[in-house]
Amino acid sequence: MTAPIAVSCGEPAGVGLEIIEKAWDVLKNDLSFFLIADPAHLPASVPFIEIQAPNEAAEVMPDALPVLPHPFFGKRTPGIPDPENAEGVIEAISRATDLAMTGEASAVCTLPIHKKALKDGADFPYPGHTEFLAYLGEVDRVVMMLASDQLRVVPATIHIPLKDVPAHLTPDLLRDTIRITAEGLQSQFGVAAPRLAIAGLNPHAGEGGAMGTEDADIIAPVLEEMRREGYDLSGPMPADTMFHARARAGYDAAICAYHDQALIPIKTLDFDRGVNVTLGLPFIRTSPDHGTAFDIAGQGVANPTSTIEALRMAWHMAQSA
Repeated sequence: MTAPIAVSCGEPAGVGLEIIEKAWDVLKNDLSFFLIADPAHLPASVPFIEIQAPNEAAEVMPDALPVLPHPFFGKRTPGIPDPENAEGVIEAISRATDLAMTGEASAVCTLPIHKKALKDGADFPYPGHTEFLAYLGEVDRVVMMLASDQLRVVPATIHIPLKDVPAHLTPDLLRDTIRITAEGLQSQFGVAAPRLAIAGLNPHAGEGGAMGTEDADIIAPVLEEMRREGYDLSGPMPADTMFHARARAGYDAAICAYHDQALIPIKTLDFDRGVNVTLGLPFIRTSPDHGTAFDIAGQGVANPTSTIEALRMAWHMAQSA
């Protein structure tokens, strides 16, 4: 029997605690998860039952949102983050991770955090969820994948200025990104022989050096080396012809050189259903692909689709693992 998914509450002032109620209502008869949060922060409309251990979640799930209580110091005011809640937000992530590492939870699904509130309230030293989870999982390098039913994409470099991408796109980074992506597709998505398409950095993948030499000098040699090791790799490919329907049918994931090269196509194709997956961790982690949305928090209008898909994907990944 698949263990329940541990959901960390994220920033209480954001939309996370509203959308998890909607997600529970849609998924309550399909899978099992529990929320790690302060029950006092839950909106009045949320039907919930406090549990004492993850293994109680499945029985509670059809009737109410299972909540593993975790006390916070601050109150919840929609749209206005309270730095006094920062420690609780961090502890909820750590607790979810611990439960996944021990097998009491089958996966971790993280609701959105607010990095400034964590920095202000707890001097949080990490750029975001992913780096913190890598620390908790004791791994040096992880890969961010955005996934939906239509497309899976991986940016090799992530939140850096475009002008810095060529220097950061090293052979070692590209090798690790390809290896972690292939292993993640095999172990967590059930893809026995992953086919990866690797985008070029420059227009037309450099067009023989006329539009830049990085594709020939950096990307192509790595791909040749890894093909000899048995990886099924295409590229470097011109990014502008990689994402139409016929091209997408030829690979299981696309690895892109930089953030927007990866995220523009998936957000164009499937904006509401994109899921953030972290590969390379010793546990499964998914997250909705949006932020705290303070501007609409407390209004009950936030779209739960990405959270629903993140929970569904975590459940399917756990069953494939």
